[in-house]
Amino acid sequence: MPPQLVPEDLAAYWTGRPATTIRRWAAEGRLTRHHNPQRRNGVLYDLAELPEAKRDKDTRELIEPGPTPDIIKATPLLAA
Repeated sequence: MPPQLVPEDLAAYWTGRPATTIRRWAAEGRLTRHHNPQRRNGVLYDLAELPEAKRDKDTRELIEPGPTPDIIKATPLLAA
């Protein structure tokens, strides 16, 4: 199944976290950045990697943000 890619604002809503947190998670290797040159900022995130926030079924009000995902990329160490 191909990844369901969403822009940063929808990733932030899905997780119940600010957009800055989504960018930080990507920088830390917790999320994969997918690039689409046809979009204004060109960055999309895979919905399968984003932890879903708990929201009220009727009002969609945030109850609890999604948990912090684990690091998925190993950072190579530089030799001294």
